[in-house]
Amino acid sequence: MPELQITSTLHSHFVIYKPYGFLSQFVPETRKSKPVLAQLCDFPDKTMAIGRLDHDSEGLLLLTTDGMQSHLIRSKDIEKEYYVQVDGEVSPEQLKLLQQGVEIGVNGTKYQTLPCKVELLIPEPNLPARGKKIRDPRHGPTSWLSITIREGKNRQIRKMTAAVGLPTLRLVRVRIDHIKLGLMQPGDVVAIEAFDIGND
Repeated sequence: MPELQITSTLHSHFVIYKPYGFLSQFVPETRKSKPVLAQLCDFPDKTMAIGRLDHDSEGLLLLTTDGMQSHLIRSKDIEKEYYVQVDGEVSPEQLKLLQQGVEIGVNGTKYQTLPCKVELLIPEPNLPARGKKIRDPRHGPTSWLSITIREGKNRQIRKMTAAVGLPTLRLVRVRIDHIKLGLMQPGDVVAIEAFDIGND
C-alpha cells in the first residue's frame, strides 16, 4: 500500500490497480462490453481518472475529484514508471535508442520521444499473474524493461518498443512520482486523503 502524506480532505482521492481489460473510464461504451472503473468501487460523484491506461495495460492509476490535481500529475514534471515485457532479447543498441528517444507516430504525424530512463530488469519483476495468457514461451524469449517517462502520448510505450523491434507483450505502470504500486493486486482500490505529488 502506498505511503502518502495526508494534507487535505477537501476532495476524494484513490489509488487503484487497474486490471487488464478494463477501460479507464466510468461510463460503458455502447458498442463495447469491456468493464469500466465504476465496477471496482462505489466512487463519489465527479471522480475522474488522472490520465489513462489502455484496456490492455495494467497497474497504477490515480483517481480524484480535484481537477487541479489531475492537471498537475499529467504534467511533464512528474515521472511515470512502467514495467514492460517485450518480445525478444534486448540488445545494448536497442536499449540506447530507447534511452535517447525514438520516432513514433502521434495523430498521423511524426514525433520524437524525449530522452528517458530505460533499464533491463533481471530477474523479471514479481507481478500478479495477468488474467489472459501472454503467449507460449516456446515461441521464443522475452525480456522485461523498466521505462520511466515524463510525457504520455497515446500508447507511447508500445510505440517506442515497436520502433526498435521489440513488440510489447505486457505493460504495467508501477509508479507515478513517489506513489508505487507495491503489493497491490488487480482491482484493489485504496482511498487516501492526499497525493502529495511533486513535493520533495
